[in-house]
Amino acid sequence: MTAEVRGSSERPPEKTEKFRFPSAYTVLFGVAVGVWLLAFIIPTGTYRVGPDGRPIPGSYERTDTTLSLGDRLMDLFLAPVNGLYGVENTETGWIGPEESGELFGAAGVFLFVLAIGVFITMAMRTGAIDNGIARVTQRLGGRGTALIAALMVLFSIGGTTEGMAEETLGFYALVVPLMLSLGYDRMVALATVLVGATVGVLASTVNPFATGVASDAADISIGDGIAYRFLMYVVLVPVAIWYVLRYAKRVKLDPSTSLVGRLEGDDALASRATERTPAMTTRQKAVLAVVAFTFLFMIFAIVPWAQVLGGPDAANYTWQLDWSFAELAALFLLMAVVIGLIGGLGEKTITDTFTKGAGDFVSVGLIVVFARGITVIMNNSEITDTILHSMETVVSTTSSGLFGALVYLLNIPLAFLVPSSSGHAALAMPILAPLSDFAGVDRAMVVTAYQSASGIVNLITPTSAVVMGGLAAAKVRYDQYLRFVGPLLLILLVLCTGFTALGAAIS
Repeated sequence: MTAEVRGSSERPPEKTEKFRFPSAYTVLFGVAVGVWLLAFIIPTGTYRVGPDGRPIPGSYERTDTTLSLGDRLMDLFLAPVNGLYGVENTETGWIGPEESGELFGAAGVFLFVLAIGVFITMAMRTGAIDNGIARVTQRLGGRGTALIAALMVLFSIGGTTEGMAEETLGFYALVVPLMLSLGYDRMVALATVLVGATVGVLASTVNPFATGVASDAADISIGDGIAYRFLMYVVLVPVAIWYVLRYAKRVKLDPSTSLVGRLEGDDALASRATERTPAMTTRQKAVLAVVAFTFLFMIFAIVPWAQVLGGPDAANYTWQLDWSFAELAALFLLMAVVIGLIGGLGEKTITDTFTKGAGDFVSVGLIVVFARGITVIMNNSEITDTILHSMETVVSTTSSGLFGALVYLLNIPLAFLVPSSSGHAALAMPILAPLSDFAGVDRAMVVTAYQSASGIVNLITPTSAVVMGGLAAAKVRYDQYLRFVGPLLLILLVLCTGFTALGAAIS
C-alpha cells in the first residue's frame, strides 16, 4: 500500500515520441544549409552558353570567383526571397530579370499555384464536383465494374490535369458505403479513389504542381512532351483499373479473400448508399462545363502546336498562343470569378473563397520558392556548372535510353527525401535538365521521368496526408494497403522505367 501511494505521487514517465519524418520545409532547409557549406569546398566554374541559353558541352572552365563570408551569409539569408524574385548576385556574371526582361524567379509559378488553388476551391464550393461524382455513382450503382472504372477515370483526370490529391479525401464518405453495398470491401473503395487519382498524377499531362513546376525549373514550356505523357496516361490508367477490378471481382465472389474483412457497422453503412442524391442544378451543370472548358483551353494555350503537328515554324501557326504561367494564372483567377457568379455564391462568398483558396495553397507555393532559393545559392557560388561538369563525361558516354531509365530511378529516392512533389521538382530540375542536354535527351523527358517517380512514391509514402488520410477515412491499415498495392507498384515501376527509357531514346 505504501509503495502504491509513493508511486502515485511520482510523475509518470514521459512517453517517447515516435519518429516522424521531417516536413518538406525542414528537408529543404537542411538541403539549403548543406549546399551552402559545400560551396566553400566545391571549386567554382562555368559553362559557355549557346544562343538558346543552355550550356555548351565541353565548354566548362574553372573560375577564380571568391565571395566574402559576409556575401555568402547574405546569400543564405536571402535565399527564399531571391528564390521568389530571381535576383541573384550580378557580380558573378548573372544577368538579373531587370536586365533581361524575363522572370527567372519562382514568382510566376507561385502566383499560378495560388490561382489554381482559388479556381479549385471555388469549383468545390459550388458543390458541382461533389454532386457530379455522386450522380455518376448513382447512375452506375447497379453495375459495380463499370462504376469502379468510371470513378477511377474521373479521379485520374483530376490527377493528370490539376494534381488532384487532398481534394479526394472528401469522397470517401460517398465511395465507401457505395462499394460496401455492392458487395466489395473497403480496400476497393480506397483503391478506387487513391489509386485512380495518384496514377493520374503519375502520368500528369498538364498538372501545374508537378509538370508545371518541373517544366518551369527545366526552362521549357509545360506543353513540351505532352503527347508522350498522354500516351503514358492512356496506358497506365487502364492497367491500374484492371488491377483494382481484378481484386474487386475476387472479393465479391469470395469475401474471405478480402485483405481487410468486414467491420462492425459496415452493413448499416452500406444501406446509406441506397439514399437518393439530389439532382444536379442547372448552375452546377454550367459550373462543370466551365471547369472542363478552362482545362481544355489551358491545354490548347500551352501546347507547342508547331512541334506537335510537325510544322516548320511556329510563325505559321498564328493561332498558337504559347502561354506561360503569368497568362495561365490570370486565366484561372478570371474563371474562378466566373464560376462563383454562375454558381450563385454571392459577392461575400466569392471573396471569402478567393482568400481561402489562395491560403490553402500558399504552402505549396512557398515550397517551390524555398527550393528555388537553393538554386540561387548554387548559382551565386558558381558551383552548379561544376556539379554538371563532374557528371558530363559519364552522361555523354551513356546511351539515351539508359540515361532516361537512370534519371527515373534516381528520382525515386529523391521523392522520398522531399515529400512535396513541387519542392522535388524545383530542387532537382536545375541539375537534371542541363544534364539531359549533355546526354542528347529532350528536357521534357527529364520532367516526365521526375513526375513518374514522384507519382509512384506518392502511392505509398507514409508522410503523405493523402495516403494516410485516405487510409484513415477508409479504415484500412497501412500494412494491409501495402500488401494490396505492392504488386501494382512493381508493375508500374517496370512500365515507367520502360517508358522513360524509350522516350529518352527516341527524343
